[in-house]
Amino acid sequence: MRRADRLFQIVQYLRDGRLTTAATLAKKLEVSERTVYRDIADLIGTGVPIDGEAGVGYIMREGYDVPPLMFTRSEIVALTAGARLIRAWGGTAMAEAAEEALVKIRAVLPEDARQNAAKVQVHAFEMPELDRETRKRLDLLEAAVETNTKLNITYATEDGTPSTRAIRPLGLWFWGKVWTLVAWCELREDFRMFRADRIADQTEAGHFRQERGKRLSDFYASKDPNRPSYLPKP
Repeated sequence: MRRADRLFQIVQYLRDGRLTTAATLAKKLEVSERTVYRDIADLIGTGVPIDGEAGVGYIMREGYDVPPLMFTRSEIVALTAGARLIRAWGGTAMAEAAEEALVKIRAVLPEDARQNAAKVQVHAFEMPELDRETRKRLDLLEAAVETNTKLNITYATEDGTPSTRAIRPLGLWFWGKVWTLVAWCELREDFRMFRADRIADQTEAGHFRQERGKRLSDFYASKDPNRPSYLPKP
């Protein structure tokens, strides 16, 4: 859980008006009590009216509420449309997170802005090519990118020939029809892009360190925008 999300959750837990111990919060948030103490100190420092102390518990004074989010109509359209697209075309965890994000946004928007969000007529329907297994694979690939986890994959080339690769996942790109994984391929000793729907199997193979020449920034630097030969084939 990101720190910003954790701080938001602490505020929500304390808003019920009951004395809550750091141990209880730590258990709910799956972090250490020391982390909870630090987070609460930071919240108090930003003006959140929390009373209490370590070893006793914490309570929030009445009358505090999360200030409403202020978005322009264009920003509301972009946020709502983007969340709907990910809900339809992202991985399973991505789709669930997008749905929760929409709920949270609607919950804290002022009434007029909430009505504007409901009126956004930008929709997305699930693609038949994006089956349940591919959705799950997207979540696993995204997690591998986030945690710098090397993968051993079985990959089908364009003509269907199977290939076994050891790769360093660097990023996911969506092309409107397919998802591709940008990775450093240890077999080819170069950057490669793998279509997610052609990855038949994957296993974790330990963590890797970001090395000069093998990072995503190096991949970008190696591509001439006037030579789009690296774009994936449909």
